[in-house]
Amino acid sequence: MDKDEFMAYNLKMYDRVLNLSRNYSSFLFGARSTGKTTYLQQYFSPDSTYILDLLDVEIEDRLSRKPSLLTAILDQLDSKYTHIIIDEIQKVPALLDIIHQYMQKNENRFFFILTGSSAKKLKSGGADLLAGRAFLYNMFPLTYFELDSSFDITDYLHYGGLPGVYHFTDTADKERYLKSYGLMYLKEEVWNEHLIRKLNPFRSFLELASAANGEIINYKKISSQIKIDAKTVQSYYEILVDTLLGFTLNAYSSSIRKQLILSPKFYFIDPGIKRALDNTLKTTMTPGTFAYGKSFEHFIITQIFFINHYHETDLKLFYLKTKDGAEIDLIVEKPDKSLTCIEIKSTDESSHINTTSLGNLAKDLKCTDIYCFSQDLISRKEKGIVFIHWQAGIEQIFK
Repeated sequence: MDKDEFMAYNLKMYDRVLNLSRNYSSFLFGARSTGKTTYLQQYFSPDSTYILDLLDVEIEDRLSRKPSLLTAILDQLDSKYTHIIIDEIQKVPALLDIIHQYMQKNENRFFFILTGSSAKKLKSGGADLLAGRAFLYNMFPLTYFELDSSFDITDYLHYGGLPGVYHFTDTADKERYLKSYGLMYLKEEVWNEHLIRKLNPFRSFLELASAANGEIINYKKISSQIKIDAKTVQSYYEILVDTLLGFTLNAYSSSIRKQLILSPKFYFIDPGIKRALDNTLKTTMTPGTFAYGKSFEHFIITQIFFINHYHETDLKLFYLKTKDGAEIDLIVEKPDKSLTCIEIKSTDESSHINTTSLGNLAKDLKCTDIYCFSQDLISRKEKGIVFIHWQAGIEQIFK
């Protein structure tokens, strides 16, 4: 599958929950193939929107050699154009200075929508992200409610929520797509953007990091496995975060009198990407197994992470684990500092779940709400803990 074919699979329209401002310039960042371009083509009128795609090699080359050419392009546009979309702005960071100057001289002439799969190169190049003249948005893989009738929990745990996956019905094609995605990420986002000096250690790191998805990061262990120093491993994790391929979940630091683990956990943004990177796409995701349970927890945490960004609810997400092994899968801190404690189980019958540890820790933390999310359709409350289906539980968090 060549690059053009790969990108063409991302054409199907979905109703995305992201609500980009139409009346202010914006950056829209997101990992490759999360649907940024498709969303913008659907969201903004083609009659009033001019698009420059920096994935076009000729356009990128000319603007790289002479960024001021952008001013000439803008000056000759018909008055019907109100919005300018520049795709993959990190390809030519120097354009930000041109855009900034243009906005100062021609206030309100255009709203600029600048997309990219990484802000890292912009930041490292000294770009000021238009000095506050643009909102910042992120786009992620499809959520369960954006998929609507196309959503199936087991299928999502197998193949994730990249829009391109849902253009295939054959499982072998889905697997090929995700493997291609992993190779595309290595080539286009990491190697071509000069984010690393050596490819092979990073390739090995990706496999180890994906196998440890959702676990507490152990820099020393990974560094010993791939024979690089721990600081390099840390920089590799930073690349994953900067390119929006994953995020960290920090440990909750509290005043409870227990010895706590304080290192962060790391999550890839998508179960399908994770499985492609650690070569487990052929492994059947069977309910009741350890792998299924871990993937379900991964799914719930990423969904809450995405919705929090889209709804701009300013929730802070943490986990808590004591050195004797007691753990809370997810702690949600609201702006008023109240806490919601959540245990996540993939079972469809929650009556046998032991939540003693959750109850004790949540009591120590003085959590306002305590939940156990599962696939059980029957809700109940026992000893202060609400056992609830995961969809209803997520709705409660964002109510």
